[in-house]
Amino acid sequence: QEQLVESGGGLVQAGGSLRLSCAASRIIFHINTMGWYRQAPGKERELVATITDGDMTNYADSVKGRFTISRDNAKRTVYLQMNSLKPEDTAVYYCNSDLRGVRNWGKGTLVTVSS
Repeated sequence: QEQLVESGGGLVQAGGSLRLSCAASRIIFHINTMGWYRQAPGKERELVATITDGDMTNYADSVKGRFTISRDNAKRTVYLQMNSLKPEDTAVYYCNSDLRGVRNWGKGTLVTVSS
């Protein structure tokens, strides 16, 4: 049974918006730091944003002011609101949970931004 399942990816034009969701199971969600990472073709996986159990957030410089990470502990879900999307945001986006170094990954959802 999958622990992290992403949804919400798709094709969008530059300047558009998407909201990604990641539903968690089989982890104690509310005490995990949750994160979004992405991997573009031919590139390494990189951090996009994280949110701690205390709702402290951290963003990659490339997405600051455009993306917002949030979490709903009651729904065991973390979100990534992506606005003003650019072609360079095209990647597979992965959800991550981290509890004192114990990490889980989802299978990813593809975001394609056309110019």
